[in-house]
Amino acid sequence: MAVEVHVVTPEREIWAGEADMVIARGVEGEVGILAGHAPLLIRLAIGPLRIRTGDREEAAVVDGGFLHVTSGDAGTRVDVLASYAEMSNEIDRAAAERRAEQARAALGGGDDDEARAELAKALARVRLAS
Repeated sequence: MAVEVHVVTPEREIWAGEADMVIARGVEGEVGILAGHAPLLIRLAIGPLRIRTGDREEAAVVDGGFLHVTSGDAGTRVDVLASYAEMSNEIDRAAAERRAEQARAALGGGDDDEARAELAKALARVRLAS
C-alpha cells in the first residue's frame, strides 16, 4: 500500500506521486510516514525531505512549512506545504555556497535571526547537492 505524496509551494507543485515512505525534519525532530499513519500536522524545519519509492529515493530541501498526514478508507496522503522547496537535482551548488558565504558575512558576529536562517537554508542545499 502506497502513500500519496504532494510537495507544494505557493509557486508550484515540486513533486507528486506515490511513495512507500516520506521522511521529514520537523522542528522537534525527524518523522517517518508510512501507509496507515495516524493523522498528523507538524511544522517543518529547514532541511531535507526524503521520498522513498521501492529502491529509489527522491530528495528535496524545504525552507520550513508544514507536513500534513491524512489516513482513511481512501488511503494515506502526505501534503508538504513549504514556503520554498527544491528537488536535489535542481540545486545549484555553487550558488548555494555563495549564498552561505554571504549569510556568514551578514552575521559578522551579530545576533541576526534572518542571517542565521539564510545560512541554514544555504547549508541545507549544499549538503543535499553533495
